[in-house]
Amino acid sequence: MPKPKKYTPTSFMAKESTYDKTLADRAVGFIECLCHTKGVWAGKPFKLLPWQERIIRDLFGIVKTDGYRQFNTAYIEIPKKNGKSELAAAVALLLTCGDFEERAEVYGCAADRQQASIVFEVAADMVRMCPSLNRRVKILAATKRIVYLPTNSFYQVLSAEAYSKHGFNIHGVVFDELHTQPNRKLFDVMTKGSGDARAQPLFFLITTAGTDQHSICYEQHQKAKDIIEGRKHDKTFYPVIYGSEEDDDWTDTKTWKKANPSLGHTITLEKVKAACDSARQNPGEENVFRQLRLNQWVKQAVRWMPMEKWDLCNFPVDAEELEGRVCYGGLDLSSTTDITAFVLVFPPRNENDKFVILPWFWIPEDSLGLRVRRDHVPYDVWERTGHVQTTEGNVVHYGFIEAFIGELGKRYNIREIAFDRWGAVQMVQNLEGMGYTVVPFGQGFKDMSPPTKELMKLVLGRSIAHAGHPVLRWMMDNIFIRTDPAGNIKPDKQKSTEKIDGAVATIMALDRAIRCGNEVRESVYEDRGILFI
Repeated sequence: MPKPKKYTPTSFMAKESTYDKTLADRAVGFIECLCHTKGVWAGKPFKLLPWQERIIRDLFGIVKTDGYRQFNTAYIEIPKKNGKSELAAAVALLLTCGDFEERAEVYGCAADRQQASIVFEVAADMVRMCPSLNRRVKILAATKRIVYLPTNSFYQVLSAEAYSKHGFNIHGVVFDELHTQPNRKLFDVMTKGSGDARAQPLFFLITTAGTDQHSICYEQHQKAKDIIEGRKHDKTFYPVIYGSEEDDDWTDTKTWKKANPSLGHTITLEKVKAACDSARQNPGEENVFRQLRLNQWVKQAVRWMPMEKWDLCNFPVDAEELEGRVCYGGLDLSSTTDITAFVLVFPPRNENDKFVILPWFWIPEDSLGLRVRRDHVPYDVWERTGHVQTTEGNVVHYGFIEAFIGELGKRYNIREIAFDRWGAVQMVQNLEGMGYTVVPFGQGFKDMSPPTKELMKLVLGRSIAHAGHPVLRWMMDNIFIRTDPAGNIKPDKQKSTEKIDGAVATIMALDRAIRCGNEVRESVYEDRGILFI
């Protein structure tokens, strides 16, 4: 028989910690006495795959000088169908029945009781299929509790609604699909101080990537990534992330294998290929594929703007050559502490010409650093490159923006400026006083749907030139679209996880450019001059 491959502990093992093979073998042995519960694997021994065994050996075999486990938090991020639920259930049973902890309290948490019950049902079936455990365990299906009689320990299902129930004495928590947590309340209750009375509590967080980059899950994801890449150090935190990078070819089988360590075992190559082919046919499925199959954090579940098509419109724009040209503005005013966007759209002068976009963005100078740290968005880089401008103080200076637009009017023939009616009364009056024609623009389906659909049509036809402006590109990638029963569409700021102000301003300006541009064309004499006969 070939010699078993020597196990090397994780590089996150502290210098003073040691690897106890006996403890690791005992944890692996306990799990491998269990059976799989679903599909073609049902009833077969739970033989840990290499990636699963490494996690178990690291978590249960690496101990501090006092003999207790080094890691008390494990963050495991991995695509769907790689055996998350089975591993989570096995860990829950190990903590409840195989960790030699008297009256251990182990909890299974998820966004709702139904989601939390998924791991519970797997754990209950594992108990029923294991005679030695079945004799010692009582399953209370109605209350979703598993009791290990020899130590009077239990595994109990909780959901996000239970966040107010304090008083836990936690030995273990299994958080399934952490990205679905509606807020951080349950997470904080279960992890902040609830295990202080235990010698070696374990918080086992297992999830697929999500869409909300302001969530507790993304916070843990970012911490895990920072530790993996050496930017942060936490001896108690064990990070594992399986997934592809954003610039990896999402249609390549090499990318699939990189992201899915169970490919060929719990998930077949054919199923991933079928999902990929479907996403190729329907761009709306691309983000779902990236999130669930490649474990990428995406902006939202449905990507509206196909960014590869947007990038093909990266035609150069010369701001000086546009001077004197007819154009139309879109103004999306922020609250005084947020981003303000102003976009000019220049309609084509002939059938071979393109719609040209010139955008500007402003944020308060004093909040620049905070935004970079909080939102993980490179506003500081954009400010240095001139793609974002700052106004003095901690609020947007509307007077500065009015003066800026006034200077633009000296360079470009701004026929109209469309604006969102909300919160723009004073600036509108000031712009009108400067001689501009300012047009209110509704944010409902009636006004927004035609230009939003037209924007997509122009992008697909490569009939727009935007010069690759990075801030506008970021905002286009952030758009979440709401659809009404009649098929009308509009950008939804509330559901878009990041800023889309520039995209909204572009849509408003485009609408005016299309409506008015069809009525008023620039004179041919402006280009060729007068012909004398």
